[in-house]
Amino acid sequence: MTVSPLAVPFPPLPPVAGVRLAVTRAGYKAWERTDLTFVTLDPGTVVAGVTTRSRCPSPEVEWCQKALGLGHARALVVNAGNSNAFTGQRGRAAVEAIAARVAAALACQPSDVFVASTGVIGVPLPIDKAEAGIDAVVVAPEADWKQAADTIGTTDTFAKGASATAIVDGRRVTLVGIIKGSGMIAPDMATMLGFLFTDVAIEPALLQQMLDRANRATFSCITVDGDTSTSDTVLAFATGRAGNVPLATMDDAGADAFQAALADLCRQLAQLVVRDGEGASKFIEVRVDGAVSDGSAHRVAMSIANSPLVKTAIAGEDANWGRVVMAVGKAGEPAERDRLAIRFGATQVARDGLATEGYDEAPVAAHLKGQEIEIGVDLGMGDGRATVWTCDLTHGYISINADYRS
Repeated sequence: MTVSPLAVPFPPLPPVAGVRLAVTRAGYKAWERTDLTFVTLDPGTVVAGVTTRSRCPSPEVEWCQKALGLGHARALVVNAGNSNAFTGQRGRAAVEAIAARVAAALACQPSDVFVASTGVIGVPLPIDKAEAGIDAVVVAPEADWKQAADTIGTTDTFAKGASATAIVDGRRVTLVGIIKGSGMIAPDMATMLGFLFTDVAIEPALLQQMLDRANRATFSCITVDGDTSTSDTVLAFATGRAGNVPLATMDDAGADAFQAALADLCRQLAQLVVRDGEGASKFIEVRVDGAVSDGSAHRVAMSIANSPLVKTAIAGEDANWGRVVMAVGKAGEPAERDRLAIRFGATQVARDGLATEGYDEAPVAAHLKGQEIEIGVDLGMGDGRATVWTCDLTHGYISINADYRS
């Protein structure tokens, strides 16, 4: 597999107290690689999460949605190569079997076990392989973050991980995340599969509130292809091992610092997914200002970021800003042609509804030859603003997805 030209080296990540990682090969596909990640969490760990809004979610998503209502966790199981989505009762039975197997090994409740799967849709997860994999991984040696990140991948070309820190109650707390995702990325709640771990002590309701807030500005602001997965899940686990006075409200000392660190972690991970977009050769930031509201700005930005015409123009390094005009106009949001301004990088290409006087395409063409592309739009309508991230659309995307099941 060719590594994305936008790949970022996997960083050194610190341990998180109360978190243990292990990986094994369950053999969900005919590949010689690990495909089952197992995370054990100290008693007292709390959890929050966001999941897909797809009306055809996987049994794993439904299981996590129910378990999140209880707010505590002891383990996480992630299967790669088979999403177990659209598999009826057989799929549900597989999730129940996994949770029961782990619960027996850890002497906890099945509802303390979170399960996620990613891969081909419509093929039931084989219960025998899942149970054998669990039996192997519970006695496997401890793995590191990169091994865990590699194991949860499918069409990913590089492992994705990040970290952040914050001072809470005079104590340094650690946050680490791993994520997978490369295609089927345009969620309105999360990305493919992302798992965040921290040693902060925090009430589950506040962790959920903080994750929701971070998600809106990060995972909900990325797109590769406009398609939302049946399995999208982001889970945040807090072991409480940092020893701080537990955070309960945003008014507590250190809550703002932790929120900022969580948002930073989510932003790093979200952008890594875009950098590994299937077939991507350019990372694109789309910023919209001057909208009637932040929500309107977001919808305009996503219209631009999801446009195949915009994305292919960027891939071809074609300074066709008329495609941006098109994407703004089709968004269905308040906009007036004669107030619209557009820039590529630092170069203003259009203002007040027409090309900038004396417009020179040369600096725009030079900007588009790079790997980091900026598109700026000012609607001139109000104070709403939003930033989203996407990638270009190349022949590579077609090749990957035409051969996905082979």
